[in-house]
Amino acid sequence: MSIDKILLDHGSGGKASHSLIADLLVPEFENPILAELNDGAIFDIEGKRLAFSTDTYVVDPIFFPGGNIGDLAVNGTVNDLAMCGATPLYLSVGLIIEEGFSTAELKKILKAMKEAATKADVLIVTGDTKVVPNGAADKIFINTSGVGPIPEGTNISGHNASPGDKVIISGTIADHGITILTQREGMAFESPIQSDTAPLNHLVCEMIAASDQIHALRDPTRGGIGTSLNEIAVQSKVGIKIYEEAVPIREEVSGICELLGFDPLYVANEGKLLAFVAPDHAEKVLATMKANEYGKDASIIGKVVADSPAKVFMKTPIGGTRIVDMLTGEQLPRIC
Repeated sequence: MSIDKILLDHGSGGKASHSLIADLLVPEFENPILAELNDGAIFDIEGKRLAFSTDTYVVDPIFFPGGNIGDLAVNGTVNDLAMCGATPLYLSVGLIIEEGFSTAELKKILKAMKEAATKADVLIVTGDTKVVPNGAADKIFINTSGVGPIPEGTNISGHNASPGDKVIISGTIADHGITILTQREGMAFESPIQSDTAPLNHLVCEMIAASDQIHALRDPTRGGIGTSLNEIAVQSKVGIKIYEEAVPIREEVSGICELLGFDPLYVANEGKLLAFVAPDHAEKVLATMKANEYGKDASIIGKVVADSPAKVFMKTPIGGTRIVDMLTGEQLPRIC
């Protein structure tokens, strides 16, 4: 696919993003580590397996119910490392600040970053700050990178999902994306809605301690669970079957999605994970997740199948089957 100009769609996490990565970025930097296309790079240094990840945050608005761009940036990189099975240890922070930005707001963001790092048990050990002229950025953009070791015997990858695996979601979907949407559009509802931004590394550590049969993990951020499931299906060359009634979603979030025409399967999450677990270990892992504050609403939502490789489909409550493709277009730009 030829890409003449960069569009907002290329930041959606969906088909356009994957085209940008596969057709433009990966060929330029081609190497075996990058080719894995997991949430972070996994490599060996002197016999030690490490994971390394980086992400940049441009969310609008920068303050929202449940968090702000600061804790979002810390949690996002912590979670990307955790999805590799790693124990996040050290983070870097890069700030791009627009001239005229309020120092009081900057202090709030930095405080949130510190609190998030403390909660995740990681240290922010290096960074960089740039200031650009007024109008050259939108308030503040934040990059975080992180590194951490992968425990011996842990082998978690988007390539490892196997037929028979149960698919588990750690909680309700679409909370973050709908929070950002309603804040951006100035919508007010009787039921409070807030972002699910949270560090998932301790939850993952407990899951790994409970079972050595966790094959793949993914945090369904941009593009939602629909896109993340497709990524795993393609990487592992398997089919994935989910059940609509089993996917947890808050009633108020579901209502807003229906009202505005959004499909919650493609709405971003910032504190949820998908786990692919061997069938005889699934209930044990599910119970472990439910005992953690960030997994209390966890649910088995489907399974991996041998037929229909690289396809995701969903059984509806009336018994029909719906193909769940990767997100096409941009539902909501700048949600992280």
